[in-house]
Amino acid sequence: MSAALHLAKPADLTKLCDMVAAFHAEAGINSTQTSRQAAIEPLLNGIPHGAAYLIGPARSPIGYVVVTFGWSVEFGGMDGFIDEIYVRPTIRKRGIASEVLNDLPKALAGAGLKALHLEVDRQSDAAQRLYARAGFKGREHYMLMTKKM
Repeated sequence: MSAALHLAKPADLTKLCDMVAAFHAEAGINSTQTSRQAAIEPLLNGIPHGAAYLIGPARSPIGYVVVTFGWSVEFGGMDGFIDEIYVRPTIRKRGIASEVLNDLPKALAGAGLKALHLEVDRQSDAAQRLYARAGFKGREHYMLMTKKM
């Protein structure tokens, strides 16, 4: 099975929303179809703040990854944040997520990205190992903090 990435297009909205709903249900994230669609649709229409990629065959994807973009003085330019990565449960443990986490940063670096960040559940040793194998490291003295608006 291939972890080929395809930039999601407006025609992919329904299949992407369905996978996001599945991920949110699994992760205990409270969201509605309306809120998911409102968050995803601009990404598919070319908003410069992020991109959504389908993982696997474009017609029948096995997952997705959403990357958002920002700017960092510390890292010397554009940085990104893996907002969500999801692989269907029946496909997991086949190296798909590892392949995505190894290939995506290379492609984004080629587009000028200086750093790529992600958030990981402190209680998920498996997720932490996955991200560490892909070269992600916790930053000493730093933790992600959030203020909802």
